[in-house]
Amino acid sequence: MAPLTAAAVPFPAWHAHFDTWAIFSVIILGYVVALRRERARTGAPAATRGQLWSFGLGMAFMWGVSDWPVHDLAEGYLYSVHMAQHLTLTLVVAPLLLLGTPAWLARRILRPPGLLKVVRALTRPAPALFQANLILVLSHWPAVVEATLVHHPLHFLAHAILLTSAVLLWFPVLSPLPEVPRMTPPLQMLYLFLDTILPTIPASFLTFGKKPLYPIYETFPRLWHISALNDQLFAGLIMKVGAGFYLWIVIAVIFFRWYAKEEATNKEYGDASGNDLLLWDDVEKELARLGPAATQEPPPPSPT
Repeated sequence: MAPLTAAAVPFPAWHAHFDTWAIFSVIILGYVVALRRERARTGAPAATRGQLWSFGLGMAFMWGVSDWPVHDLAEGYLYSVHMAQHLTLTLVVAPLLLLGTPAWLARRILRPPGLLKVVRALTRPAPALFQANLILVLSHWPAVVEATLVHHPLHFLAHAILLTSAVLLWFPVLSPLPEVPRMTPPLQMLYLFLDTILPTIPASFLTFGKKPLYPIYETFPRLWHISALNDQLFAGLIMKVGAGFYLWIVIAVIFFRWYAKEEATNKEYGDASGNDLLLWDDVEKELARLGPAATQEPPPPSPT
């Protein structure tokens, strides 16, 4: 039988993914019920308007890449769509869900014994970067990609692991909990810059590969006259250029917000000549950095 040509392949028709609808309904219902119970308990709003918007947008993006047509295109047609799907989960959905989670709700989620301790360990900068990039590399391993495409439950599990890994990655930047504090803005910028480096390696293999790295996509029907090799090239560009550009935008936002805050602080505490005053908090931090010896009083002079 001759292979289907691009012109003979129709766009995937709409059909309901009832498993996706069921999972998302449970998550949204759980969030709403938790907010109402917390408000009934405290008598105050359980979440800010910004948190509600962040959670809603996070769920909308996650639904968008998990249902028709993105899900169908990623699993049966184009690897570039598969790449965009994964990057949306890790770079858009994960931070939005963190921003949409109030501190009290995060504490309830992490209530099981030992879970908060594990999260605190995994969300330190080095472990967070290591696990996220390890999951990223494994998720693009040819054997893993083929297995997730053949076995739908495995694909669902892979997305759950990818999203969990991304939430841990974003915790040092967007943590809702004082118990797991955010890094300072300069460290956040350095942290996100380091996260742009390793993904360029698999992206280079995709962009400059001479043959498709994922043979299974060669067997799929071709849409819009896109060959499997060009599809792979587009996926590499999305990963290298698109994800890198997105992270640099986030870095720029952090920088300008930090700069504006520093300027406001200088204006509030500066003296008449415009010179910054030394705050007692800064003195305490410097003494703590120097160690106990710096805070000890000098010994009295010996009698002569």
